[in-house]
Amino acid sequence: MKIRFAVAPGAATTDPTGYAELIDGLETTGFDTVWLSDVPLGPSLDPMVGLAFAAARTTRLKLGANVVPIGRNPFVLAKELAQLDVMSGGRLLLSLVPGIDAPGERETLGAVGVDRGAAIEELVPLLRAWWAGEVVEHHGPRFSSPGVALPGRPRQDPLEIWMGGTGPAALARAGRCADGWLGAALTPTEAADARATIRSSADAAGRAVPDDHFGLSIPYSRTPGALVETTSGRLRRHRPAVEPGELLPVGAAALRDLVRRHVDGGLTKFVVRSVTPVEAWSEELSWLGDTLLDLQT
Repeated sequence: MKIRFAVAPGAATTDPTGYAELIDGLETTGFDTVWLSDVPLGPSLDPMVGLAFAAARTTRLKLGANVVPIGRNPFVLAKELAQLDVMSGGRLLLSLVPGIDAPGERETLGAVGVDRGAAIEELVPLLRAWWAGEVVEHHGPRFSSPGVALPGRPRQDPLEIWMGGTGPAALARAGRCADGWLGAALTPTEAADARATIRSSADAAGRAVPDDHFGLSIPYSRTPGALVETTSGRLRRHRPAVEPGELLPVGAAALRDLVRRHVDGGLTKFVVRSVTPVEAWSEELSWLGDTLLDLQT
């Protein structure tokens, strides 16, 4: 089982100097991946922009993205992702997510009244067919293609599509359609249960998700503080039955222990993200490396 760690910068990606420091540090310190999340109405970098920047500065670092495909033209999205994979030498990692449904997001993306999960499920076979070099003719409830092929294919064959989500419908969809799953905001017990649900859905669909294709995004803080207390209070309100430390570890020992418990539950891929602003990425990555990298296999 390959245990791997990615680092997500959050909104800090809007600072080009700090983002360059992060990318250069990840390339040299041994972390597996930089991970960017698509937040259409937020300040963070669009993954297509941020990962193209990272690809040009690195040679081994993998490039991970949660992409919200709603509002993006499917053919253009397929072409952009294929070219990014080629230009990076086959280092792209992809997860399709429905978005966070922020106020105004649905209207802005043209998704009012749209079942976003169903739209993603319609999109996935189109992406796979284009990336396989097929001529795609499709006329569905959300997307249409008149019978065209992609002018170029990804370096990876296949380019895998992971999915996120933690609700019953999202987990079932991941089992039916995805090559892997990257969840968030789950305790070790909940994440292990989600993994079992996905595997059951995959079995029912006559397919399999590889054992080491299950992961989790984990927020953390190096030290206690006002922002951590605010975040923990919000967790207590939304998840009153869950101890906040099960979702937001504070300190090296707590982060390491939480990761090990998730590994015991069958998860192998982790995206870690500081909930407090990072002042110097060199120092942050040194701390994270001392805390986690000996667990990477």
